[in-house]
Amino acid sequence: MSQVRAVYDRVSRWNHWIFAILMIGALAFGFYVFRVVPRGPGKGELIGFHKALGLLILMLGVWRVGWRLRQGFIEPLHRGWQHVMAGLAHWVLLAGIVVLPLSGVLGSLFGGRGIGFFGLFTVPAGPEIDWVSDAAYAVHEIMALAMVAAVALHIAGALKHQFLDRDGTLGRMIGRV
Repeated sequence: MSQVRAVYDRVSRWNHWIFAILMIGALAFGFYVFRVVPRGPGKGELIGFHKALGLLILMLGVWRVGWRLRQGFIEPLHRGWQHVMAGLAHWVLLAGIVVLPLSGVLGSLFGGRGIGFFGLFTVPAGPEIDWVSDAAYAVHEIMALAMVAAVALHIAGALKHQFLDRDGTLGRMIGRV
């Protein structure tokens, strides 16, 4: 872990907020596409966009997680159960940034479907290996649910600290203490 800090550095703050938007957006869009949109010609395009977004998140996510691990975490304001829950949520979120899109990519590629990246290039499909594709998609679905729970816990904790405890926790991620 790096030196003890009271506020996250600027790169960490940008990473946090960019990934908050990307992950919440991709999760919401994924649930919408796969649980709400009926089968039809337009659904395939929406799935293609979801896959491209997942590939973008995977590429940027390796950077984001690497940066967080290199920088370490700032000193917690609380100990005990709050610290344990915050740590658990942070580790699920960090793991999910890589595991969620990677499992979706593997499910698609080993399911015999390439992934277009916003019209710029296509990652070609690999060999169709049903058990790999099925396992990857199972991990993808479980990780999506875990991410929703972790995001909800993370937001609830931030709001609790901001409005009930008034302890400056949120200020550490927006650059103020």
